[in-house]
Amino acid sequence: MKMEPFARNVVHFVRLLRGAGLGMSPAHAVDALDALRFVDLKRRDDVHATLACLLVHAGDERDIFDAAFDLFWRDPDWEGKLRALLLPKVTNGMPPPRRNNRLADALAARAAAAKAPPPPEAKPEQTHARITFSSQERLSHRDFDTLSADEWRTLRHQIRAHRLPLATEPTRRLKAASRGTHADLKASARHAVRSGGDWTVWKYRAAVERRPPLVLLLDISGSMSAYSRAVLYFCHALLQSRERLQVFLFGTRLTNATRALRERDPDVAIASLGQSVADWSGGTRIGAALAEFNRRWARRVLTGRATVLLVTDGLDHEAIDVLDAEMQRLRRFAHRLVWLNPLLRFADFTPRARGVRAILPHVDAMLAAHNLDSLGAVGRELAALSQHTPFGGSRWN
Repeated sequence: MKMEPFARNVVHFVRLLRGAGLGMSPAHAVDALDALRFVDLKRRDDVHATLACLLVHAGDERDIFDAAFDLFWRDPDWEGKLRALLLPKVTNGMPPPRRNNRLADALAARAAAAKAPPPPEAKPEQTHARITFSSQERLSHRDFDTLSADEWRTLRHQIRAHRLPLATEPTRRLKAASRGTHADLKASARHAVRSGGDWTVWKYRAAVERRPPLVLLLDISGSMSAYSRAVLYFCHALLQSRERLQVFLFGTRLTNATRALRERDPDVAIASLGQSVADWSGGTRIGAALAEFNRRWARRVLTGRATVLLVTDGLDHEAIDVLDAEMQRLRRFAHRLVWLNPLLRFADFTPRARGVRAILPHVDAMLAAHNLDSLGAVGRELAALSQHTPFGGSRWN
């Protein structure tokens, strides 16, 4: 087997894995090529095992690697394999394998790049300094509920890459520091003894900074379907970056979705939630769901100055007295209670619905959550919320 075209294919394979979301770099391609010099390239299992040892760094990456290896190396018609992957299949009573959308997106990007015509020769032309907006910038202003399938697919990648800049707060724990407000007498004395009586150097301790816990209560009823899916992609990105986040879904009942969202592929995680949660895109009973959360989960997760994000439109007309009482209980448990309401997309929104009027007096802030820009504003708001920030009517938007 000629090594030169094979080496080129190994580089393309590493790029494919990087496009599917694995942490690949040019150094991984170099290491793979060096290792494959000691392997019989005619033995497919040996090549697979060698590349897996070098390119798979976590258990949840193995499925992506195996699927990419099969598509890339088994059949030269990998574009046909991609089309077969995207089409529905008829099975004999067996559940179909999970489709990995990240791998499909990476292969589609490679196919589009391969079929793209060569760029024409550049011709000198005059340009005008005119303010324009890219398609991504336009999508950031679009309401989630008005997006087409193609627009939603594009925006989904922007949401995955977004991170909420959560603020940190000082705790009561102290750590060694080069300077600070707390003098460490014991450490200073040990240094003086070891240095022969030099008391000119002082040791200090500073407070440990830590992000406070974040608990999200997400309405998944029919009126919130488009918005809840977008918020779930934000939650998945936060959980993958090891943020202290707990996610609960509610429609007519309460579901803890934190463990399911730890799946590495966000498309697989959210699709599995849509299939396993029985009340997805159904009715809503906000008061009953909050009552279950307050009874079963509040004392477990609302610790350490936790912030609660309540994502709902508040359109509940049943058991308003229960909703008011449970919001009051939740207010006592939470350090901060922020309401993300997609109805704020309307400029003339007024709190007329009974459910909205029951929720509003108990929240510290009410913010919009209907497009990418509004979710970015939520991140800036959370970053601005510190233990010294006063709350009240002036904080409501």
